[in-house]
Amino acid sequence: MAADLDLAAYLRRIGFAGGPRPDLPTLRALHLAHATHIPFENLDIQMGLPIRLDLGSLQAKLVQRRRGGYCFEQNGLFLAVLREVGFDVIPCEARVRRGATALLPRTHMLLLVRLEGLRWLCDVGFGGEGLLHPLPLDGQAHVQFLHRYRVVEETVGEPLNVLQCLQAGDWMDLYAFRAEERFPVDYEMANHYTSTHPESRFLTTLTAQLPGPEVRRILRNRAYAEIRGEAIEGRELAPEEVIPLLREAFGLEVPEGARFRALEG
Repeated sequence: MAADLDLAAYLRRIGFAGGPRPDLPTLRALHLAHATHIPFENLDIQMGLPIRLDLGSLQAKLVQRRRGGYCFEQNGLFLAVLREVGFDVIPCEARVRRGATALLPRTHMLLLVRLEGLRWLCDVGFGGEGLLHPLPLDGQAHVQFLHRYRVVEETVGEPLNVLQCLQAGDWMDLYAFRAEERFPVDYEMANHYTSTHPESRFLTTLTAQLPGPEVRRILRNRAYAEIRGEAIEGRELAPEEVIPLLREAFGLEVPEGARFRALEG
């Protein structure tokens, strides 16, 4: 039997007060609260544990155990929440372009909400460089606290929508997608690749990331950075600092003595 969504527990997890309704203020508030309370992280993959995408597993991990997850987990849970509240929402797939030197497979999940005559990109699962608020697919630049984003259409070759972020005066591609609904079997396939393929960056790199209005915290292996707009403060952690930092900076309940494959040499 499929699990039911415990909306009240989810709202407590993200610190959302009041009654959610299928309107734009609620969508913005839910998106911001989720993105800033549930970290992007791959600790289970690093500890050799499977990533399960059914709703019961997502609630047990992200809500009850106060852990985070990556895009399929984050946006999978957020999709269930938005549908429960009454939003018109579909899940889509994207090819990540940020940091890519070659064409990558479609291994990112995002959501599109139709509201007030517009389509809105919702994505609480892209990590430290991701959106804090929903973004309309209108081609215009929109400020979100210290960052500026836009979704533009790309017409060369396959028609695509491209999420971009303004960095150091230039628009940088984050990912490209088609506004077409995808289905659970599509994410099961992509999730299997990203969580088990030996060359997947989620196997080769330990990461935890948490965006916020003023500071974005990013851990990759033992490199920790706090980013405030264009200002970056970072340092290399000692091995014994990793678990305490995951607990203190990201609020993650990490098992004592946890071992991560990317840090094992």
